[in-house]
Amino acid sequence: MTENVRVRFAPSPTGPLHIGGVRTALFNYLFAKKHNGTFVLRIEDTDQTRYVANAEQYIIDSLEWCNIPFDEGPGKNEKFGPYRQSERKDLYKKYADQLIETGWAYYAFDTAEELDAHRKDHEEKGKTFIYNWHNRLKLNNSLALSADEVAAKISAGEKFVIRFKTPQDETLILQDEIRGTIKVETNTLDDKVLFKSDGMPTYHLANIVDDHLMEISHVIRGEEWLPSLPLHELLYRAFDWKAPKFAHLPLILKPVGKGKLSKRDGDKLGFPVFPLEYTNEQTGDVSRGYKEDGYFADAFINMLAFLGWNPGTEQEIFSLEELTEAFDLARVSKSGAKFSPDKTKWFNQQYLQQKSNEKLTALFLPILEEKGISTDKYQVEKVVSLIKERATFVADFWELSSFFFENPSEYDAKAVKKQWKDTTSELMQELVEVISKIEDFSIENTQKEIKGWITSKEIGFGKVMQPLRLSLVGKLAGPDLFDIMTMIGKEATITRIQNAINKLL
Repeated sequence: MTENVRVRFAPSPTGPLHIGGVRTALFNYLFAKKHNGTFVLRIEDTDQTRYVANAEQYIIDSLEWCNIPFDEGPGKNEKFGPYRQSERKDLYKKYADQLIETGWAYYAFDTAEELDAHRKDHEEKGKTFIYNWHNRLKLNNSLALSADEVAAKISAGEKFVIRFKTPQDETLILQDEIRGTIKVETNTLDDKVLFKSDGMPTYHLANIVDDHLMEISHVIRGEEWLPSLPLHELLYRAFDWKAPKFAHLPLILKPVGKGKLSKRDGDKLGFPVFPLEYTNEQTGDVSRGYKEDGYFADAFINMLAFLGWNPGTEQEIFSLEELTEAFDLARVSKSGAKFSPDKTKWFNQQYLQQKSNEKLTALFLPILEEKGISTDKYQVEKVVSLIKERATFVADFWELSSFFFENPSEYDAKAVKKQWKDTTSELMQELVEVISKIEDFSIENTQKEIKGWITSKEIGFGKVMQPLRLSLVGKLAGPDLFDIMTMIGKEATITRIQNAINKLL
C-alpha cells in the first residue's frame, strides 16, 4: 500500500466505551500500524444534549489500558486540530453554505409540528413519510419558495435546517472493503439534515468535512453506519473531494439469543461490556470493567480481535505485534460475531499461564497484604508456580493457595465422610510420629520416608494420602502433597495433622 494511511476512531462522549467501540478502535489501530500509518482520535460531540463530562477521558484511558493509544488527537500531535467537533463548529457552516450555493443542499423551514402532521397523515394512509424528491417541492423549503420568501424568512430569524438534496433516479455503485459492491437506488433515500437549527452540524456533515480536512484515507467503522454510506459518498461527490475507502465491521452479537450485544446482556449473564469500570456521575450507578474484573489487557485485546476477524490459521494466541502483522481487512467477516464470555475467560487463562511467576507474584502480593499476610516474596513466587495452572484470574490465587499461608479452619464435609474412617485418626497419629523423625524435610526425602512407611504397613496409599490432604488443605484439592508439606514446613505439617485428628475424631 503506497498511499499515506490515516485512519480515525471517532466516538461520541455520551457514556462509557462499549467493547464494540473498542474493537473498532483496535481494527483501526492494527490497520494503521500494519501500513505504517497514523491512528487518529476524534471526539464527535456535536450532540450536546447527550454529552457526558467524564466520557472523553474514559475513552482515552480505555485506549491507553488496551495499549492502542492514538497518534493524533486531543492534546497530542494536533497537526489537524482541534480534534473535538464542538471546537470546530464555526467551520462547518461554511461547507453547508457551499452546498447551498452549488445546489446540493437547501434551506428547510418545516417546523416539528408540520413534519409530525405529515407523518401522521401518511400513517393513516398506510404509508411512510420520507422527506425527499417525491415531496420536497410541496414542503416548506427553499426549493418550493421564491428567493425573496427565503430571504425574508432568514431575515426574520425564522428557524431552519439545511437538508441535502439527494439526486433522483440514480443507482449508486458503492464499494466496501469488507462487503464488496453495494447498489443503492437514490429514490429510496431521504434528504438528510446536514445543519441543525441550533447552529450545529449533524454527524453526516461534520464527519465528512473532518475526514477530508484530516486527510483520512480509510474509514473503518461499525456496520450500523452502513446505511449512511450512500449519503457520505454523495457528499464527497458534492464537494468534489476524493472519498476515502470504506470498511464496515460486523456487529458483536449477544451470547444468547439474537441481536447486538448490550450492557443489559452483561448485567444479566454476569460479564462486563466495558473495558474499564465506569461510574455514572448523575445516577451513581457503577458498570463493571474488564480491567477491574481481573482481565489482562493483552488477553482482552486478543479476544476482541477474533470477534469478526480470523487469521486463516489455527493460531489463536497473538501478541499485539503479531496481530498487527497478521491483520487484513480481507479476513474480516461480513456476518455478526457472537460474543462468548467463556471464550473470553479462556483467553485470560492462556495469558495468565504465559506470565512469569515474578509478574504474577507482584500482582498477588497486594491481595495477601489486604488479608494481613506478610510473607517472603520468593515463597509466594513458589506458591504461584504451583497453583497458576488452575487459575483463570489472579483473584483466584487466594482460594487456590490459602492453605499455604494459614491452617485450614474447617474441612469439606463430603470429603470427610468419604475419606475419614474409624481407623483414620489412629493411622494419622502414626504418620505424625513418622514425620517427626524425618530430619531432611526435602520433597524427595519426605516422599521416600512416607511412601516407604505406607508400603511397610501394606495398606493402600489412598488411606493415608487423602486424609493427609484433608488435614493440610481442608479439602481434596491443591498441588502435590509433598510440595505443600515442604512449603509449609515440618512443624506446620504436624500441627495441621494433629488439628484434623482432634477435630474429626
